[in-house]
Amino acid sequence: GSEMCIRDSLWELLFQEVPQAEAWVAWDEQGKVTYGRAGYRYYWNRNHPDAVAYYQQIVRFAVNEIRTDLLHFDNYSVGPGWDPTSVQRFRQYLQKCFTPDRLRQAGITASLDSVEPPRRDSPPLLRFAWADFCCQSLADSYYEMSRYARSLRPDILVECNPLGVTRTIRPPVDHGRLLQGGEAYWDESGRPGYRQGVLTSRIRTLKVARCMNNMAFSYITTPLEAAESMAFNLDCLGAVCWFEYGRIVERPGSKVPMSESLRPYIRFFRERRDLFRGAEVVADLAVLRSFPSQVFAEPRHAQLTAKVEDMLISSRIPFQIIHEHQLADLRRYRALVLAGCVALSDSQIEQLRRYVRQGGRLCVIGPAATHDEWLTPRKQPALDDLANAQVVRAAETEDLVAAMRRACGDQFSLWVEPRATVKSDQAGAAGAAGPGDPLAGLCAELTQQPKRRLVHLVNYRTDEPVRDITVRVALPENWQIQSVTLASPERPADRPAEFRQESGTVTFAVPEVGVYQIAVVTAR
Repeated sequence: GSEMCIRDSLWELLFQEVPQAEAWVAWDEQGKVTYGRAGYRYYWNRNHPDAVAYYQQIVRFAVNEIRTDLLHFDNYSVGPGWDPTSVQRFRQYLQKCFTPDRLRQAGITASLDSVEPPRRDSPPLLRFAWADFCCQSLADSYYEMSRYARSLRPDILVECNPLGVTRTIRPPVDHGRLLQGGEAYWDESGRPGYRQGVLTSRIRTLKVARCMNNMAFSYITTPLEAAESMAFNLDCLGAVCWFEYGRIVERPGSKVPMSESLRPYIRFFRERRDLFRGAEVVADLAVLRSFPSQVFAEPRHAQLTAKVEDMLISSRIPFQIIHEHQLADLRRYRALVLAGCVALSDSQIEQLRRYVRQGGRLCVIGPAATHDEWLTPRKQPALDDLANAQVVRAAETEDLVAAMRRACGDQFSLWVEPRATVKSDQAGAAGAAGPGDPLAGLCAELTQQPKRRLVHLVNYRTDEPVRDITVRVALPENWQIQSVTLASPERPADRPAEFRQESGTVTFAVPEVGVYQIAVVTAR
């Protein structure tokens, strides 16, 4: 297929060709926003109606004339600013979204015609409104471009580059809103690995992408990066090479050629399509990323959410990261984790209550629902009246893995342990990885196809294989296991694994994980 890249900056001669384009440039408080060190190039205001119309011409040319398969909107990370169009749109936003009482709380007592973007000393509510407005504006612009492209050809694919998901939401990029407009997005973050006892990964990026039916694009330069993408991505390996200035290199701006060590991983991904096509993630837990809790509230609340995500990743517990718009589809999860979610709206509270009424459970870590969506304190926390049978509550200092396990009925769908420490009961599950943990740096994802469950094991300690582990997988009702096989790009043929099925689980040993291993559990 072909790809058309639409840059977010305006090229050098545009102002001569289209003089009115100078009015489309994005401004910050100090002036025009330049393209990094290239001070002669500027970002454009993606919500300026004339600029949108101009770029739609480019989209139309790409779709109709070039017949491209994919539209790439680069560097989707600059939101509204201090330009007249953005200021006027912000005033319209306030008029639409805020009641007179809210406007007064935001320090607006006169006409909206005098309102400007907030400064550091502006009332908190005005700063909150600006952050929300910027995120929504960026998402709206992407959705508008996507919708226009699909009006020209319904099967066009759309992708943007807002960079990857970090530990907290950082306006103007809110992946939970932005990714609803397309099918893929870029993560150009650093290389994953396990260094000095610290795990660095793209797992957050990949989980958010997959949960929103997006692929994640990233540079794949090492076997570990390929393994990580195969385990956690939505059936996409990534960019394994880059053609630039007449030669094939590992990534843009590099002089390093594509690594030969990638060959077996690329071959494995192509030849073993049966292990990836149509696979769905099995997740016991969903962790909510609450926008106002992360962006408006004190940083410690966002840090608590990130801490729980890190804990689940390092403990190899099946989970997904969700955003507020996904609260309407919680039935697929056994429990919802509210960690640091202090700011929830009335409608979100009702969605949570509906989930509990339908049999779901909450795991509340730290305070929850103490404020509304604009960080106005509630008279009492909105979820405190839920019965203990429906909610597991834990302080941040407690054993959080144990709390989340209780929310799942004392059993996760997947757990991995060193063979020597396996317990006889089914409640045993690994805690958070720490110093001296023989499985530190080993991560896992559980997926499912008809009559198959697949355990993807990725070893981030690439200089030291993980040996002698036991894996237990919970099984759907009435499954009778036929075989367990171990597949890896590190060897030419699959290996059978001995297994034991009992009490709704299957248990088997994995002798070694070099970088990547898939355990394929097949039912009759």
